[in-house]
Amino acid sequence: MASLNVGNLGEYLREQRRTAQLSLRQLADAAGVSNPYLSQIERGLRKPSAEVLQQVAKALRISAETLYVRAGILDEKEREELETRAVILADPSINERQKQVLLQIYDSFRKENAADAAEQAAAAPDAAPPSS
Repeated sequence: MASLNVGNLGEYLREQRRTAQLSLRQLADAAGVSNPYLSQIERGLRKPSAEVLQQVAKALRISAETLYVRAGILDEKEREELETRAVILADPSINERQKQVLLQIYDSFRKENAADAAEQAAAAPDAAPPSS
């Protein structure tokens, strides 16, 4: 897990708030946090919890996982995996059994690809690691 990059998170939140055309007070009210606390987060002075980030994300109508990545709580690969799973689970056109089967297939592909990548890395120890 990465360390918290609160400054980057604060800048990003301020940008998202402005894009949504919300004042600091409006976003604080919508997220259920105090105005001074949100201001401190935006200025990089506070480290918000995952719960607070989730509330702010909901108020901004953006992905909580995106904020988790910005805050260093979650890495990019974990975010992509969670979002993929969320999309599968939210699809109303397939039933629960089909969703579970699809997730099992997804997991098996991820494991197979990880094993292949590890095998390739072991075969070429002097080569640079693959970038994603």
